Amino acid sequence: MSIIRLQHADIYQKDFLVLENVNFKLAAGEFSYLIGTTGSGKSSLLKTLYADLPLQKGEAEIVGYQLLKLKNSTIPFLRRKIGVIFQDFQLLDDRSVNDNLAFVLKATGWKDKQHINERIQYVLQKVGMLDYTHKMPHELSGGEQQKISIARALLNKPELILADEPTGNLDPKTTESIMHLLRQICQNGTAILMATHEHNLIDQFPARKIECQAGKLIDHQLTVS
Repeated sequence: MSIIRLQHADIYQKDFLVLENVNFKLAAGEFSYLIGTTGSGKSSLLKTLYADLPLQKGEAEIVGYQLLKLKNSTIPFLRRKIGVIFQDFQLLDDRSVNDNLAFVLKATGWKDKQHINERIQYVLQKVGMLDYTHKMPHELSGGEQQKISIARALLNKPELILADEPTGNLDPKTTESIMHLLRQICQNGTAILMATHEHNLIDQFPARKIECQAGKLIDHQLTVS
């Protein structure tokens, strides 16, 4: 089963055509890298997939939703099935780890306080951060903040995680720890599409590579016609 399926899709950043005639599938539980130079279209593709940028042409289905026909009122339901991890963590600085995660759950429809607390405890345990519930983001290292970001991405039991340069601001040892965590999440059944420019990382943790290059998307494990 495909979690992502794009056919003849054009990816735009406002009126600028970034990637043309994109054909790409990602299976349930699959890990794939999205590579390419800065400005090649990686972030634009990811933003299109989580409906931050509209799809203007072609077909794209993600976690069961058709992006071309997507209504604004449906976007929150799409995003409940997707976890997104950012390079700069994007934690709310004015609240604790617990309150950061509770904010996301409440925003996505969770109401029962006990269920919210149980889910927060579960995802923090998954990323090894159970003792950091009451810490503020500024009290955490970069690696710790990214682990909280990963916990946040897991809150709604996503079928897919989109990771945009998740190790870009981390030192090599922390990067390795984050990669082991992401691969473990994938082995448990969550598909992951991870944008990166770190080729040594790809050598260390080999997987399928999809490359944004000269306005096209090239699959390095498939024959490109």
